[in-house]
Amino acid sequence: MRVLAIDTALAACAAAVLDPERGIVASESLPMVRGHAEALIPLIARVMKQAGIKFSDVDRIAVTTGPGSFTGVRVGLAAARGFGVATGVPVVGVSTLAVYAAPFLAGNGKAPVVAAIDARHDHHVFLQVFGPGGQTLVSPRLAQLDDAIRAASDAPAWLVGSAARAVADGLSKDAAPPRAVDPREAPDIVWVAQIGAVTPQAKSAPYPQYLRAPDAQPQNAAQLPRR
Repeated sequence: MRVLAIDTALAACAAAVLDPERGIVASESLPMVRGHAEALIPLIARVMKQAGIKFSDVDRIAVTTGPGSFTGVRVGLAAARGFGVATGVPVVGVSTLAVYAAPFLAGNGKAPVVAAIDARHDHHVFLQVFGPGGQTLVSPRLAQLDDAIRAASDAPAWLVGSAARAVADGLSKDAAPPRAVDPREAPDIVWVAQIGAVTPQAKSAPYPQYLRAPDAQPQNAAQLPRR
């Protein structure tokens, strides 16, 4: 199954093409906090050209659904859905938390993986804890940083995600030391493609996994009076 992978959920704009026989044949990832909408389509065009394929050659599109920035998640989903509608190619969604955890679960025995993304709001993180075989021990949620620290204190764990360093720094001296800390600001686009290749296709289009309400709210109290 040939997969086009797209990620704009966090601090990168990335795309990759996975070929079932050759593995990742093309990929590009640009670090950025803003500007995903302007960068994504040209980036995808470069990756497709590098891979030497057309959209008619793609069997599936995989896109990160969050959690992450509201704007970034929407940009990636809109592009993936648009390509899917235009070409008839199915689109599957992939969680950013699962992508962060995937490389550690793939070569990891029984140690838990604590995936934590900085939610950039009053010491909160987007949190999920994985056990052996990818089993979910703590479901995806918006949590206090202290909750993530407690989750990482139970046993020596892999700490991954943009808040991984904050979690590690919060561990007490008596807590089990982490196996490793991977605080990268965006997940690896290669794993978006690999997870997307094996994700069951849903009946409906993928939807965003925000995990919290938007910061911007309607100012009902400030409505102008009608004349």
